[in-house]
Amino acid sequence: MKINPDELKAKLPLPATEKWVEGIWDIEAFAHGTMSVIYFAPRGKDYQTAHEQDEIYVIIAGSANFNLNGERMECETGDVLFVPAGVEHRFETFTDDFATWAIFYGRKGGEQKERELE
Repeated sequence: MKINPDELKAKLPLPATEKWVEGIWDIEAFAHGTMSVIYFAPRGKDYQTAHEQDEIYVIIAGSANFNLNGERMECETGDVLFVPAGVEHRFETFTDDFATWAIFYGRKGGEQKERELE
């Protein structure tokens, strides 16, 4: 399977909601089993909250300041970020061309929780 970010970008934004007042700036590109691949190109403000699954971001355009549970870091094209399930995070500032793949995978609660059960 091949996924083209430009084709997904052309479909955004999706209609605004009460939470995402500037419109929804993410779209699912692919899903298989527990994994889903999302194209995410926030505009305005990133309203996301903690997720039930582990998550990997692969930055594909632009740069941003990322807040991972209070730890702030800069990220740019080519960087990979890991966010464990249940951890608060968001992109606080980002360039106009910022875009990332967000890859969710594994069981609810994350793989660390799975290891704790073994």
